[in-house]
Amino acid sequence: MTISKQAVWEMLNSIPDPEVPAISIVELGVVRDVNLEGTSVVVDMTPTYTGCPAMKMMEEQVKAKLILEGFEVKVNIVFKPAWTTDWLSDATKEKLRAYGIAPPEKLSFENLHPFAKSDKGPLKCAFCRSENTSLTSQFGSTACKALYFCHDCCQPFEHFKCH
Repeated sequence: MTISKQAVWEMLNSIPDPEVPAISIVELGVVRDVNLEGTSVVVDMTPTYTGCPAMKMMEEQVKAKLILEGFEVKVNIVFKPAWTTDWLSDATKEKLRAYGIAPPEKLSFENLHPFAKSDKGPLKCAFCRSENTSLTSQFGSTACKALYFCHDCCQPFEHFKCH
């Protein structure tokens, strides 16, 4: 069986993120590299957070998808470089916004500490784009998101933390 690296990337791009199904694991940026070695595919993946609870499920989905396509599969979990929200494309950020999650802005030094004071300006609501929002909790449904509330449309929404 002969297949291109691009075809494998396309297969992996069909796997939804188990925590945010509006984007794929490729769009999330956890799939870092794909290498073909005969009938084997080696996939390098980087978790969004060390100890990310969804990482095992993503790894299993990658293996299941590629085994179904007739490949032997090896997944390497790679921690360097650390995953960053800078790996999210503008199109992916727009998908997050449409799903109700405020996407991160460009990574900067002041965003690196999870409890840094929020003097970077107001966060726009994922639903109505109002800047009349406030932080409810540093932790949302997952460790990589924080919970906010919009005082204009009265909707809670999550925000992908910058890191």
